[in-house]
Amino acid sequence: MAVPLSQKNLDRLPASVPRPRYDRSQVGQAMVHIGVGGFHRAHQAVYAEDLLHQGGDRCWGYCGIGLLPRDAQMRDAMAGQDCLYTLVERTTGGDRPRVVGSIVGYLFSLDDREAVLEKLASPDTRIISLTITEGGYYIDPSTGGLDAVHPELRHDLAHPHEPACSFGYLLEALDRRRCRGLPLPTLMSCDNVQGNGDVLKRNLGAFAELRDPVLARWLEGCAFPNSMVDRITPAAEASHRELVRSGFGIDDRCPVMTEGFRQWVIEDRFAQGRPAWEQAGALITTDVAPYETMKLRLLNGSHQALCYIGMLLGYEFAHEAMADPDIRRLLELTMEREVVGLIPVVPGVDLAEYRVSLLERFGNPAIRDQLSRIGIYGSAGMPKFLLRSIEEQIERGGPIALLSFTVAAWFRFLAGTDERGRKLELKDPMSARLQGLAVQGGHDPAPLLGVREIFSAHLAGASGFVRRVQDGLESFYRIGARATLQRALSLTTPDGGRPAARW
Repeated sequence: MAVPLSQKNLDRLPASVPRPRYDRSQVGQAMVHIGVGGFHRAHQAVYAEDLLHQGGDRCWGYCGIGLLPRDAQMRDAMAGQDCLYTLVERTTGGDRPRVVGSIVGYLFSLDDREAVLEKLASPDTRIISLTITEGGYYIDPSTGGLDAVHPELRHDLAHPHEPACSFGYLLEALDRRRCRGLPLPTLMSCDNVQGNGDVLKRNLGAFAELRDPVLARWLEGCAFPNSMVDRITPAAEASHRELVRSGFGIDDRCPVMTEGFRQWVIEDRFAQGRPAWEQAGALITTDVAPYETMKLRLLNGSHQALCYIGMLLGYEFAHEAMADPDIRRLLELTMEREVVGLIPVVPGVDLAEYRVSLLERFGNPAIRDQLSRIGIYGSAGMPKFLLRSIEEQIERGGPIALLSFTVAAWFRFLAGTDERGRKLELKDPMSARLQGLAVQGGHDPAPLLGVREIFSAHLAGASGFVRRVQDGLESFYRIGARATLQRALSLTTPDGGRPAARW
């Protein structure tokens, strides 16, 4: 029978499964993390786990915090097994399980708002980190600044001592620290947002200005390091729990599946010290930007190229799409001819090797990464992952044929059905509006190109780009996804230039 995962049962687990060998009762909670999902537990918590095994400073454990109603499920799972969980690295060579114990506490705001606020305000809390998705930063897509009229922010301005959103909790806790004469913590974004620390500083500061200018001035002394995070972590499925139970003899309510690869690049800017993450494989640097550009344009941009055409062709998982020679060629050519030339020098990284590694990672059949997960935030992802490359190539007079093809594929996907009439699942936060415009426009991309939160007026007025998207979209409706993909590949010149003919 499978052993229920808990602290008292660690010695009962199969000997082949690594588990915490340090004294978890002596691990502190100097780091508080908001948004304990699969990615945090596959990434930041694993770095902390490795340091604890190495005998690092025991203060650097995590207390997890959940602010959303759906976090009740994580609360129940973590409470029921002493915050332990099984991490399974899935590689082509097999599955490698380990039990992770670096999260030693968990608080849920809907149970006890005051406990969450006091944890954030505690002098023992030295780093507050976040994985709250791009939506948690309340970015106004038209300005890049704070969306000050967002209902959640308006609520927390009206009820500052009874916050409901992440920014409201942070400001109330920070104001308590200010009033008590306590030092500022480090606020560390670990989200896939370009310049994530700078974005957090700008938008939280703007929100603080609306609440209390005195608090805003005090907050200027806080450290907001930028960071780049990378580890493919598919969404949780019921089958993951069964895999851990049957494969490793562990009854775990919240296991995490992930790939073997991981990367963390961190700007060395901290107010009250930090863990020695470099001893666990992280790269500490003064400039995260080159690594971030590399990852966003090559990995995340290629994910966009992969997922929409993949779903239009009927694939469910990334590895299935990568096994399609046409899709694999699309990614190879897009990176090689239209993207890599835009990437600045990245210290210590061979971009040719990096591109090869991405194709291998995407094609890993053990991960079973859902294409729908990759494409969930197209409205937020397209501008930073793909459109910036197109804009830069237009400025240079460079090639944009395959990047434009991916925009056309996204537009066809947004119509909500594939060419056989099968429903496509749209989870984008703007899905209702975007689908309406996609259906309204049909073969004409103009309605979608008019969405200024996504497409700048300059890009929407770039005749070469508009023509390519229109040709591609018409082709999707006229001859179908497969033929359109093959034609896009065949019409791309060897030097990555413009198509030899209209689609």
